[in-house]
Amino acid sequence: MDIFLVVIGFVLLVIGGEFLVRSSVALSLRFNISKMIIGLTIVSFATSAPELLVSLQAALSGYSDISLGNVIGSNIANIGLVLGLTAIISSIDIDKDFLKFNWPVMMILSGLLYLFLFTGEEISRVEGASLLIVIIIFLLVLIRKAIKGEVDAGEEVDGSLTQTSMFKIILWFIIGGSGLYFGSEWLVDGAVGIAESFGVSERVISVTMIAIGTSVPELAASVIAALKKEKGISLGNLIGSNIFNIGSVIGLTAIIKPIFLQSQEVLTNDIFWMIGFGLVLLPLVFIPVKYTIARYKGLLIFISYIIFVLLAFRS
Repeated sequence: MDIFLVVIGFVLLVIGGEFLVRSSVALSLRFNISKMIIGLTIVSFATSAPELLVSLQAALSGYSDISLGNVIGSNIANIGLVLGLTAIISSIDIDKDFLKFNWPVMMILSGLLYLFLFTGEEISRVEGASLLIVIIIFLLVLIRKAIKGEVDAGEEVDGSLTQTSMFKIILWFIIGGSGLYFGSEWLVDGAVGIAESFGVSERVISVTMIAIGTSVPELAASVIAALKKEKGISLGNLIGSNIFNIGSVIGLTAIIKPIFLQSQEVLTNDIFWMIGFGLVLLPLVFIPVKYTIARYKGLLIFISYIIFVLLAFRS
């Protein structure tokens, strides 16, 4: 039954997230907000909604390990699983702006998350607000760069949604909100049940199974694009996802409900894996072939991720 709840939870999160993105974009287009702004802000926040609802539901239910593990595990999976597997299929080029902007912001937020947990063993409302402020500044700079043509203008926005009726927008929003609410609730309940049944901690389930589940849509899209030889993945987009996970998901969750550290392993093990996966990207950029995540680099990243998962279940 617990496994069924997890599977249904994942399905509802995917469906809910998709409908929330559609309704948000369609509503924004009706207010004549530019596609560039929509792609950089509204789509980015909406696509983080599944992770946000899971973390918030877990925090409200007293499972802070799942709140933190969901984000930390997703950030690890974005690099180790999604980037690793996709690069094995097809090499990925790295934009030089990655080192000057996206990567430093990700490492700053990762450092702040560690600092907050290390000093007080919690993410308070004030600390959550500070993480959210970093995201806002990040977006403002990103928008300015996009206007100047220095960076990609963000996620592609479906212009046909301009013609969407208000009835459809409201219906999509209701479907999206309901899917995210029930999906997050059932996923957390199922994950806790599985952890109890197999005698492992909620932390282990969250940094592995839940994190992989929330990364599946992005992984599937990236792998399919790589097999078709299309440019379906950008290292900047993956790093951007990690930035939003810490800044908006942890930030907003902590503002609503402070997140307390339950398992010391989150602070002494998991977060160092997350920081390590981020740091390792730096030398990989300069190892031949420069500014390319070649297949052998992808293999190294993916093997590292497998080691992380195996060690998590042994802890």
